[in-house]
Amino acid sequence: MIENTEKLLTVLSEIKNVFVGKDEIIDLLGVSLVAGENTFLFGPPGTAKSAIVKALADRIVKGRNFEYLLTRFTEPNELFGPFDIKKLREGELVTNIDGMMPQASMVFLDELFNANSAILNSLLMALNERKLRRGKEILELPALMFVGASNALPEDEALEALFDRFLIRVRCGYVAPELLEQVLIAGRNLERSSSEERVTITPNEIKELQKAAKHVDLKPIIHKYIQVIQDLRNAGISISDRRAVKLQGIIAASAALCKRKEAQVSDLWVLAYIWESEEQIEILRGIIDRVLESHSDEKAHPQSKINDRPDAEALMKEIHEMDSKWSDPETTYEDKNIVKDKLRFIQSRSEWIANKEQKEHVKSAIENLWKTILEAR
Repeated sequence: MIENTEKLLTVLSEIKNVFVGKDEIIDLLGVSLVAGENTFLFGPPGTAKSAIVKALADRIVKGRNFEYLLTRFTEPNELFGPFDIKKLREGELVTNIDGMMPQASMVFLDELFNANSAILNSLLMALNERKLRRGKEILELPALMFVGASNALPEDEALEALFDRFLIRVRCGYVAPELLEQVLIAGRNLERSSSEERVTITPNEIKELQKAAKHVDLKPIIHKYIQVIQDLRNAGISISDRRAVKLQGIIAASAALCKRKEAQVSDLWVLAYIWESEEQIEILRGIIDRVLESHSDEKAHPQSKINDRPDAEALMKEIHEMDSKWSDPETTYEDKNIVKDKLRFIQSRSEWIANKEQKEHVKSAIENLWKTILEAR
């Protein structure tokens, strides 16, 4: 089992060397793969979303990769395969799945929220149960994970169920200017590299890792985990009991990739990636950073040690929205308490802003909102 873990870690490391500045995304894909959960990539075109997924899929040998760009006019046949004409003439509905999604080990669906009603129900079942129903036919899907991507979040209620099937959500942006030279060099090296030089892993080896992750002991962190879930709910971040149960698998996968049989507090780093809106990204980061700062664990996952600098602009946007919500006469007492909880977390998060002027600007806005809150008493 350790051999398989080492193999997957080497695969992820090689992909990181190619895609400079994308360690966060690649590590989350690795953890999701071991947990058998789906990941959603959110960001503008040109941020290497599909290229990273393809690089990972190419290293899963003896498996098939299926990648598709969804449009409003995408038909079920384009994803799941057409009905067999010969069988159809005989009165049987049998799907010809050769080269289609039902045969894939890795599935990447770009522009996910263009999914229309014709494919939505089948897609929901595939994402949740790894099964596909077409007529009387039920196909078992070999997909190790699904990855969805979009440059916008769903606005239609019908698509919220689709978004909910992706347990982990990660924002993909352009790399920092100081890393651009490394990106250009790595891109040229990628064009010249040979597939024979790459370390690979098989679907069966990944399935063994998935089984091992299910046996990771979560008892050492269960009480802390419950406390964090309650803190997130108090901050207005909706986490259903079903999602809370499934998130344990992601935590266990983090421990498994660190070659541990027990989870530790540092494995809770994955909870920073369960947001439902852009506004929640910084709030989640602030809450989880506070949890991680209070613990120093051995053999911690590398991502648990990284405290990303908060985006001052995103924080200001959130503060303005909270100010408007507080001033709205229809805001309930309970919602006002949520505003205060969020403001406390943002106040803590603001200490990590690198730019001194931006930091003072954000802190001034926070102080003004606290003043408004206190004057309302």
